Amino acid sequence: MKVERNIFGFLGIFYLTCALVYWFGFTKEWVGLMTLLLSAVMSLMITGYLAIVGSKNDKQLSDDADATIADGAGSLGFFPPHSIWPFWCALTASLMLLGPIFGWWISMMAFGMGVWAVGGWCYEFYRGDYAH
Repeated sequence: MKVERNIFGFLGIFYLTCALVYWFGFTKEWVGLMTLLLSAVMSLMITGYLAIVGSKNDKQLSDDADATIADGAGSLGFFPPHSIWPFWCALTASLMLLGPIFGWWISMMAFGMGVWAVGGWCYEFYRGDYAH
């Protein structure tokens, strides 16, 4: 995680430098300053997180200069085969956004449908063919 930590650290310092140059060199506008400062803070928060997690975990292959491609072989994780639930969630989001245009009753109906769709997506591996 050393590479990722260094990238976000560089971005944080870059945003902080841009904020100072923006404030003292160009204009005294608050919105741009706050945007750059918050970008710097968020990048530095991610840097701190990666530094803490990287010190507690084993080295990654990207941190080892002598690593080969074969060292990274193995299980990558579980990937679901197919699912209809993302379609239902997208349809629900579309109906919720159409509600303020055509009538709030459509959004209320979509909210109920959304509870069903998100519940189905969350619990799809607890029933049916892929239950565990």
